[in-house]
Amino acid sequence: MGLVVLVRVQVLVGFGVFGVFWGAWGALIPEIQRQAGVGNGELGVAVLMIGLGALGSMRPAGAAVDRFGRSAVAVILLLMAAAAVLPGLAHGARVLMAALAVLGAASGAVDVGVNTLASEEESRSGRLMNAAHACFSACVVLGALGSGLALERGLAADRVLLLTAVLLTGAAVVIGFPGPAGLPAVSRRDRQRAAVTDRPLLALGALCALAYLVENAWQSWSAVMLRSVFHTGSGAAAAGPVVFAAAAAVGRLAGHGLTARLPQRHLLALGAAVAAVGTLGAALAPGARSMLAALVVAGLGTSVCAPTILSLAGEQARPEVRSSAVAVVASIGYGGCLLGPAAVGLTASSAGLRAALCGVAGTAAALALASLLPGPGPRQAQQDRQARQAREPRPLDAES
Repeated sequence: MGLVVLVRVQVLVGFGVFGVFWGAWGALIPEIQRQAGVGNGELGVAVLMIGLGALGSMRPAGAAVDRFGRSAVAVILLLMAAAAVLPGLAHGARVLMAALAVLGAASGAVDVGVNTLASEEESRSGRLMNAAHACFSACVVLGALGSGLALERGLAADRVLLLTAVLLTGAAVVIGFPGPAGLPAVSRRDRQRAAVTDRPLLALGALCALAYLVENAWQSWSAVMLRSVFHTGSGAAAAGPVVFAAAAAVGRLAGHGLTARLPQRHLLALGAAVAAVGTLGAALAPGARSMLAALVVAGLGTSVCAPTILSLAGEQARPEVRSSAVAVVASIGYGGCLLGPAAVGLTASSAGLRAALCGVAGTAAALALASLLPGPGPRQAQQDRQARQAREPRPLDAES
């Protein structure tokens, strides 16, 4: 029991500190934009680098976590601590793009690492993924609130980022403590064959891309909309990511209970439909207060989408390649992180921010419809995979 509690605490610490950083980042974006001296279009391209960096790191991170376990996650957190301070030092579009590419690579690796820890613990002691993501969202709120207060008191953006780097270092120490024995090792070729050729995982990755697009669009642009459209101050603009993340935390806690009552695809479709309604309302809101009210609806709906998809990915994978399977789904999903905020920025530079966010609402509606398309459930996917494996020769067993 004590070991189970320790591992669950490690998982929640990893998700929590990760959330603190991204909450602070969402509130800091207007200040980072001002300090770097870039416009909305340039900022959109710079934010695109986060997704590109993550796409390049997630698959190698999955392989590293499969091989080295929680020690790899601890090292990855240390790398993100080093990368976290870079955006605060950037001046000019090119330097900002380079800083965000490095940050994105570290963030993508951390994302795979903490989700793998949660998925493995789910397989040992019961449901954890939605609760872990709720912890992430709650800590996004804390990070955004703390960042907004720090900005109001005159603390520079680079100092706020330095504080998040200290927290990431502390999380690396906590996760580095010994945990349960690792999963049996498999060969590199076997790991790639198990993860990459699984069609249900590729389909889940496409759904995850839509979910991340909607979620990250609001996390990245809600503060900018409050400041540029409704002309709020930097501290008040931080209310955007705070409200969105608070609603997501509540929604994920509720989703943790709903997973026992609803089929996971139905929960996913319901969440995406609610997100579409809330996103459209926020995009067309006549004032800051009505925008924040609509953001609550968008956050509640979006909250259950990505955790449900990642939980399905963990269930459908063989235990010894779970991290690689999560990495496949997450790396495809990060295409949404890549396209979402960048597309909003590029569209906003030509058609306006409201029109760009209406497009995000359409994406959420597409996710709701796609979630209801026929597809294999976790058990059926596992049976299909076992049947394929029984028919295949296994020349790699000796290598493994």
